Amino acid sequence: AFVKFDRFLSRLPAGIQLFSMFHANPHLLGLVAEIVGAAPRLAEHLSRRPSVLDSVLSADFFEAPPPPEELEREIERLLAQAKDMEDVLDNARRWAGDRKFQIGVQSLRGLIQPAAAARALSNIADAALGRLLPRVESEFARHHGTIAGSAMVVIAMGKLGGREIMPESDLDLIFVYATPDGTEVSDGARPLAPTQYFARLSQRLISALCARTGEGRLYAVDMRLRPSGTAGPIASSLEAFVRYHDEAAWTWEHMALTRARVVAGPDRLRERIEAVIAEVLTRPRDPDTLLSDVAEMRTRMEDEHRADTIWEVKHLRGGLIDVEFITQYLQLKHAHAHPAVLSPNTRTALEAIREAGLIDDAAAELLIEAVGLWQGVLGMVRLTVEGGSLEDRDGKVPEALGEVLARDRKSVG
Repeated sequence: AFVKFDRFLSRLPAGIQLFSMFHANPHLLGLVAEIVGAAPRLAEHLSRRPSVLDSVLSADFFEAPPPPEELEREIERLLAQAKDMEDVLDNARRWAGDRKFQIGVQSLRGLIQPAAAARALSNIADAALGRLLPRVESEFARHHGTIAGSAMVVIAMGKLGGREIMPESDLDLIFVYATPDGTEVSDGARPLAPTQYFARLSQRLISALCARTGEGRLYAVDMRLRPSGTAGPIASSLEAFVRYHDEAAWTWEHMALTRARVVAGPDRLRERIEAVIAEVLTRPRDPDTLLSDVAEMRTRMEDEHRADTIWEVKHLRGGLIDVEFITQYLQLKHAHAHPAVLSPNTRTALEAIREAGLIDDAAAELLIEAVGLWQGVLGMVRLTVEGGSLEDRDGKVPEALGEVLARDRKSVG
């Protein structure tokens, strides 16, 4: 911890009156020691943004995170002050970094339960995406114009789709656009055909999220869940998206689609996409084929991601992936007759499955407890362990981290 504190001090910008703050607010030194010693990712943000300690002194820092609407208004005010796109990117990174820091500190102190922390982190990502997209579109239109009557939405998959984001989670995204029939090119000085237009626009948004500026990176983006995976186009037309899920999608892709949630873009296209997803997921399926496909996919995943220790709770047999696979299998099996079981959030879906009487109460309770436990453990490990193993050279979990994990074990319910 002393070595890390020395590294933290050495990276501070000149002129930061840190020790004056410690002298005036002694409890801050304890918090910084806790962060530097136990949560390297929080320490990284603190080194880059020591002014965030001012917010720790505010009355609401340790209160429940604000609702999505307040977050959206907050980031909108900040981005509206930006002079140019570079400013927009820096402001978005500062805002999101400070908000994620707040959730991290609350998690470290045990002031917020893992599920609530995941929702809060997901709300931060939603707000950032929702407010960046129109600015990226506007900047892109300066060079390439617009396509009248067209629109694009961003679909979140995986943990963001399920509102289960953890520290350092990638954003699994899909871009889908719609254009009027007969559209040939955009109306700008450098016109583009629709496929090129929305592919480049999507790439600009990815760059806005991933590019490293002086304020770091906002998020890493994973596009592998898009139709046809890495071989597919960056952005899909609505017609291609529908056709793919009608004719070519594998069972595992429909499993992934149970976690889909539209997070940015105009309401009209959003509603059309949501209707398409609901139609795909509520189709009748042969239960034997479905079971075989899900089991085969789980075997393949185990071969690719073998868990070497009990702390790899995502891929461990009986771990988080197994709970998610069971949930998605039950959703695809029963959604035709029970559409209410569809929810991108694993816990919410399991509760709906139990409510519909599709599994007995004891099994449902076990799965719900398991998803809470594994998400809590994984979230804390992501927050506190930077690379390498959770265990020390003697094969033991550090005492302080063990106490945090044991505390969170009691709170996941």
